[in-house]
Amino acid sequence: MNASGEALEAARKALELFHDVSVDDDGALSFRHGDVPCAVQGMELADGLTVLSLTVVVAWDLVGDVATWVAERAGQGLFGTLGVISSERGTDVMLRYAFPADGLKPEPLSTLLMLVVSTASQVRGELLSRFS
Repeated sequence: MNASGEALEAARKALELFHDVSVDDDGALSFRHGDVPCAVQGMELADGLTVLSLTVVVAWDLVGDVATWVAERAGQGLFGTLGVISSERGTDVMLRYAFPADGLKPEPLSTLLMLVVSTASQVRGELLSRFS
């Protein structure tokens, strides 16, 4: 197993402490934190530098000045980066967080991942109360 596979395996074990996790054909992990769909991918950027990338779909099809709100909220400190994608159906909000994963054990990794997804769930609640 390569380094990114080992990191994904550690992430799977960490996430399974709290969630049902699916492993995709390419090794990526997917799970739901409440109503929030999440995915974890692994990549080896250089020898000895394995990175896990967590992508969370925070909210979708929102109407209103979501981009301004997200820009203001992003400045309040988050684990991860908020981004918006506009379409004809409305605005989608994503949270992305990438971090070096070499040597992280499942327990501290679960803490880190849960901080990110719980923040995403909190942001989702704020967005839905304001824009739906």
